Amino acid sequence: MMGAMRGAAWAGRGAARAGVHGARWMRRRGGELWDAMPVEETQEQVASYLKHAKDAIDDAVESELHDLRKSIRRQRKRLGI
Repeated sequence: MMGAMRGAAWAGRGAARAGVHGARWMRRRGGELWDAMPVEETQEQVASYLKHAKDAIDDAVESELHDLRKSIRRQRKRLGI
């Protein structure tokens, strides 16, 4: 158990060092990356993804509602209501 704890502590220290290194790199180069990013194209792509996701959710809900209504009709018919 002690070996596992030492290994976890070692991994945690390594992850912390890597995080600090990555943050420093991003601080130096973040502006360059942001300027190179196609913001309008990204906005359009995200909007498209959201529209497709909304349509898929709407279709799924509509299908489930249809199946539920059908099931309720069957149950009513079975019960004679």
